Amino acid sequence: MNSEYNVIIRPIVSERSYDDMGRGKYTFEVARQANKQEIKAAVEKIFSVHVEKTNTLWVKPKTKRVRYVPGKTRTWKKAVVTLKQGDTIEIFGSQAAE
Repeated sequence: MNSEYNVIIRPIVSERSYDDMGRGKYTFEVARQANKQEIKAAVEKIFSVHVEKTNTLWVKPKTKRVRYVPGKTRTWKKAVVTLKQGDTIEIFGSQAAE
């Protein structure tokens, strides 16, 4: 990967990921070919924090239907990054700390 911004695609916003922010865990969609070391380096450089642990998983496609045509959503890679105690990422301002 040639840039940190090519590794981290977007933050994941869901009830579960929002609750995990209070415990120092942040969830991102990452590039399919990115490994844990690249994800850790990208998060540390972009957000100026210290990463303790990186977990990755593949999100499997779900069956969807548009009118009468069945199809599937895409497969994508998700990373849950645990930060060192005291570090935070300001994704939504100070709301995540509450």
